[in-house]
Amino acid sequence: MMKNLIFILILTFTSCASKDDDPVEEPIINITYTTNIKSIIDSKCNSCHSDPQKNGAPIALVTLENVKDAVLNKDLIGRVEDGSMPPEGDVLTSDQIELIKDWEKNSFK
Repeated sequence: MMKNLIFILILTFTSCASKDDDPVEEPIINITYTTNIKSIIDSKCNSCHSDPQKNGAPIALVTLENVKDAVLNKDLIGRVEDGSMPPEGDVLTSDQIELIKDWEKNSFK
């Protein structure tokens, strides 16, 4: 009888883990090129990456497809994270970089 009581107490305490221990999931935000990403690219990148390009920029970043291609094939995120882009002027904030990463994770809407 005592063994059963101990078993029930152990089972009760181990199965009642606090919900505070569970990781908090952030809400999915509908990030789109038009609403969130275009303004970042326009303000931080298009002084060189316009069409036509200026200052020796190898690619234009003026459309969703241009920017998507740069993220997928030209290491755009890596370049802004390491500070090599933009080479002059205001760098992207960590929030702006995370927004671009989230846009990529959400299939480039």
